[in-house]
Order: sequence, then structure tokens, then C-alpha cells
Amino acid sequence: MGGMIPLSDATRRPANFPVVTTAIIVVNAVVFVMELMGGDAFVNRWAEIPADIVGGHHWITILTAMFMHAGWMHIIGNMVFLWAFGPEVEDAMGPLWYLPFYLLSGLAASLAQTAMMPHSTVPNLGASGAIAGVMGAFLVTYPHDEIRTVLLLGWFTRITFIPAVLLIGLWFLIQLFSQVGAVADAQGGGGVAYAAHVGGFIFGAVTARLFERFQPTAD
Repeated sequence: MGGMIPLSDATRRPANFPVVTTAIIVVNAVVFVMELMGGDAFVNRWAEIPADIVGGHHWITILTAMFMHAGWMHIIGNMVFLWAFGPEVEDAMGPLWYLPFYLLSGLAASLAQTAMMPHSTVPNLGASGAIAGVMGAFLVTYPHDEIRTVLLLGWFTRITFIPAVLLIGLWFLIQLFSQVGAVADAQGGGGVAYAAHVGGFIFGAVTARLFERFQPTAD
């Protein structure tokens, strides 16, 4: 069993401190502490349930759910991915454009997941859809950048450098084919929200240049 954990962009450093990316990580951490304190009642109140959204109820959960997580590994994994790609995308867009881009990526991800499973009553939560949008933007903006990555192959672990187009492209293909498998599974109703990942990624890749239009970037 293997895997890849992106750490940072080894090709460039952001010109400015990633204020918004840092703030998003802090907010996620604070909300996670609130989850631990509030238990199931907190999760059931603020997580998104597709059937409720389709029925016109609790729309605020589309926003709140993207700052919630199902456990320690969930939040740690998401925040590592966000920190690996977020600072450079924020630098390309500028903080004032990056924040709405992030939130809209999360919205697109949520709508994609709801469209795939409109009658599901399983709570959806997590920042991965919005982060997928950030990854889509990174792929469009810096496809040839080398990503410092932890490569896991069984007991073998090493840090290597992988082009963004390969790392992110492979990640997207895994999400896409996993979603196909989920659709084929008539009982699929929980687990990883692959449709959210695909929806957020496509939104980010398609709209990245629009959000970067008024922010000069260095190639």
C-alpha cells in the first residue's frame, strides 16, 4: 500500500505571507475543537445533509460543513494539502480574490455531491471540496512546479519532488474513477465524497484565471 503526501511547492515561494490560507486553517482548527466539545449534536446541526438542501432547508450548512471534519486524520490530511497548495494560489489571486474563490469552490463541491446523491441523509462535512478547487487552480497556474512530497511505498518512505501536473493529475483521476465506482455501488451513501472532490476541482481549474485576472503573477 502506498501514497503521496504533498508538503510544499519546491519551485517557488509566495511573495506575501498567506494570510487567508493561515486564517482558514485556524478557523478549521477552532471549529474542530467545537466539534469535539459539542459531540454528535453539534455535527448533526451544522453538517450538510443533501436531502435537507434539496428540500430547501438548512442552507447555511453548505457553508458551515466545509469547516468541519470527521476526525483527527481527516482534518490533518486536509490542512496538509491546503498548506501545500494554498499559499501559491493565494499569492496568484491576492487575498481579496482568494477567499471568495475558496468559498465558491466549496459551494461547487457541495452542489456536486448533492446532485449525485440528492436523497442522502448522511451528513457531509469537510474542507476537501474547497481544497480540491485550490488544487485545480494550482494545476492550471503552476503545472510544472515541483512539489516536495512524502512518498509512501509500504515500509519505504522518502521525500521526493514530483511535478504538479503529475501529482495533482493522478489525484484527480483517482477521485474521478472512485466516483464512478461509487455510482456503480447502489448502496453507496457514506464514506468519501468523491463527487465533491471532482466538482470542486473542476470549478477551481475552470475559474482560476478569472480570479487571477487582476493580480500580477510571476511565471
